[in-house]
Amino acid sequence: MGVKIVLSALATLLPFVVGLTSFPGADGFGAISVGGRSGGSVYIVTNLNDSGSGSFRDAVSASNRIVVFRVGGIITIGDRVVISPNIYIAGQTAPGQGITVYGNGVSYSNAHNTITRYIRYRMGTGGDSGKDGITIADGHNMIFDHISASWGRDETFSINGDVTNITISNSIIAQGLETHSCGGLIQTDGGVSIFRTLYIDNKTRNPKVKGVNDFTNNVVYNWGGGGGYIAGDSDGASYANIISNAFISGPSTSVHPVTRGNANFRAYVAGKSNYYDPDQDGNLDGVYMPDTTEYFSDVVFSTTQFDYPRPYKLLNATEAVAYVIANAGASKSRDKVDTYLINTELKSYGKVGALISDENTATIGGPGPITGGTAPTDTDNDGIPDAWETANGLNPNDASDSMKIASNGYTNLENYVNSLVPTW
Repeated sequence: MGVKIVLSALATLLPFVVGLTSFPGADGFGAISVGGRSGGSVYIVTNLNDSGSGSFRDAVSASNRIVVFRVGGIITIGDRVVISPNIYIAGQTAPGQGITVYGNGVSYSNAHNTITRYIRYRMGTGGDSGKDGITIADGHNMIFDHISASWGRDETFSINGDVTNITISNSIIAQGLETHSCGGLIQTDGGVSIFRTLYIDNKTRNPKVKGVNDFTNNVVYNWGGGGGYIAGDSDGASYANIISNAFISGPSTSVHPVTRGNANFRAYVAGKSNYYDPDQDGNLDGVYMPDTTEYFSDVVFSTTQFDYPRPYKLLNATEAVAYVIANAGASKSRDKVDTYLINTELKSYGKVGALISDENTATIGGPGPITGGTAPTDTDNDGIPDAWETANGLNPNDASDSMKIASNGYTNLENYVNSLVPTW
């Protein structure tokens, strides 16, 4: 009876991605988020202030906007930033090393139809105790692509409640602060895809899942005693694809990669598709995990894959490691934090890693510096540089062409911002 109820609910979850995706290469449950495309306008972030005209906070305070950046650097926030619906945050437009939002975290609750790309949200000890780095408590149709989230005081990226059609892709969820030190809760029947994402240096909840989840081509590194992927530990029914992920033990790891499953958690693991390297010897020399309770705890194994929106391209687990090393996070220009986590920790394959309670430790040293760079000339202030407009048949003196729909269904502005980064 429980299976019939959930599968009926899933009929509303877009079992396949059809039509125009959020951007070329978007995948998963959230790939149909429209951002600020329909009836929207451009907002240009021109300073690193916490509030006021030209600030990031002001940019996301109203709906139906595509947000581009004329500055790069660190935006230090006091109060939490609340994201409005129908926003495309195009962090890839920021010059230099891009944008880091540092401080009290962000809320995407009720931020329906948002697209967020190539931005860093780093909370830290200055954030409110008991708060998440990123929170979604309600909402539908959101995609987070190439984001770097770290240093949550409670969870680092948490999804709970009446939430439907979410994708987290190509991202880094890192270093939830002790004593809690959590990657995040993923608890909704509305569908969350997590693809090609790195969970690193979180004691527990990498993530903790209840409900409907597709967890494919991810890397989990140096989880602590609380567990890596936590399979429900709940009376609620869960249905998850866990496919071609790599679990690599680090110095803080003391338990198996998948824990706390029970008879309410149904998992499709695609045979020996998931990879586990427990020996911390500096080499990627693990084993593919058979579908046994020794490796997956007491889940119930499904013999068929749950019919959720598939990844743009499926990798094997070791290919996923290489992909994450090269591409995860706000990788258009990685900052020193992500560079350290990838190059020093993950690539040590077990030898280096730590749980932290303060982001200002000697190894991390806080969120900066972030170089600002220089934005290209944009005479009409429509968010598209003159050179790109000229090269693509637009008028660099006509601001109205930015939000016009091009022949491929995206706005001209979207075609510009999407051209700045690889499709996949």
